[in-house]
Amino acid sequence: MPLTVPVILGSVRSDRIGIRAARYLIAQLEARGHEAPLVDPAELKLPLPDRMYKEYPPGTAPDELERLAILYRRSDAFLVVTAEYNHGVPPALSNTLDHFLEEYYWRPSAICCYSAGAFGGVRAAMPLRAMLAEMGMPSIPALLPIPRLQNAITEAGTPSEPRLEASAGRFLDELTW
Repeated sequence: MPLTVPVILGSVRSDRIGIRAARYLIAQLEARGHEAPLVDPAELKLPLPDRMYKEYPPGTAPDELERLAILYRRSDAFLVVTAEYNHGVPPALSNTLDHFLEEYYWRPSAICCYSAGAFGGVRAAMPLRAMLAEMGMPSIPALLPIPRLQNAITEAGTPSEPRLEASAGRFLDELTW
């Protein structure tokens, strides 16, 4: 059965490497027959939340929020791609997530974390896991950490390391299950 799994990217830096992981995972999900739209905070340019989407009177939410709400309501799961900023969740990711709540309810999530160093962003994944659960989209037990992302996946989103394909396959198997 085809699923809709938005891939929520967490970085807005001009030299961000996380887009590589997002492109790779989108391609992997699409190869399985799923819809995997990219949710990119660099393109959305959402303001800090003055109010959540649900707090706007019907029909008055900004267009970006309305489009995301429609996408999220028809989604089956969420895949979050996060960097590690100072051992934590990037502010752009938190901001992108914080505009919504009910739209996430009763849907699983999965965390792909990455870094330019050896730890693969796992120190950001732990607080993110708690955050996603609180929002109603608990994460699957598996993580997909990608250390040294700049070497692991090309700019086009092609893996350079054979281990990544096997790890990503198991990770996506668990999410789609």
